[in-house]
Amino acid sequence: MTTSDMKLVVVGAAGRMGQTLIRVIHETPGVTLHAAIEREGSSFIGKDAGEIAGAGTLGVAVTSDPLKAFLDAEGVLDFTAPSASVAFSGLAAQARIVHVIGTTGCSVDDEEKFKAAARHARVVKSGNMSLGVNLLGVLTRQAAKALPAAGWDIEIVEMHHKHKVDAPSGTALLLGEAAAEGRGINDLAGQSVRVRDGHTGPRTGGTIGFATLRGGSVVGDHSVMLAGEGELVTLSHSARDRSIFARGAVTAALWACDQKPGYYSMLDVLGLS
Repeated sequence: MTTSDMKLVVVGAAGRMGQTLIRVIHETPGVTLHAAIEREGSSFIGKDAGEIAGAGTLGVAVTSDPLKAFLDAEGVLDFTAPSASVAFSGLAAQARIVHVIGTTGCSVDDEEKFKAAARHARVVKSGNMSLGVNLLGVLTRQAAKALPAAGWDIEIVEMHHKHKVDAPSGTALLLGEAAAEGRGINDLAGQSVRVRDGHTGPRTGGTIGFATLRGGSVVGDHSVMLAGEGELVTLSHSARDRSIFARGAVTAALWACDQKPGYYSMLDVLGLS
């Protein structure tokens, strides 16, 4: 650690992504783990965050008090749950620091609260923090724009581990939004098909379909399928290690540190917007 290292807080520190974030921060020059937060009553409170994450002793004890940690930090990395992320966004706004949000399953109301917090905080939010997925989003938008809706149907297929609680995944929705943008669709929710069961009749033209698969320990597989008459174009991404999301989150925090308060995406971070 040097005095110039960006001081980062990991919330949900004992979870799968929290542990991955701690390891990646420990391995990455220019950043340091300032604090690790868990829920009140967690059995991990008081334990060394590095030991929980398999990164060795780091001298940072897990705490349940985010307010003090945020006030002394420069950024927070958040892959928790919508209600928790909304609360953390308020604290990040008070502290006027960077808030990187990888939480999925957020409502429209949650998004409005994140944008309100961005008047004072530097918020970077994305359904997926990886470079490859965000590039896939750009390619999806271009393909959807290039191939006419009258002759080409779009289906998004995703698979995740059996413990994932929201569907479609945040990444699938990110890709759906990219496809909708390419097609000039302003209301993805109204033009998407999330469930098919029984006698559905023929596919409605111009809609964007989503298929969700869950099982095993799959980190995340996504495919955008553009189906025309007699041909099929498939764009896909496969995540083999969740550290790609953690590295993306750290990259986003370092980028946002030099920005004005505002609401940003990974496309902004990567210069793809």
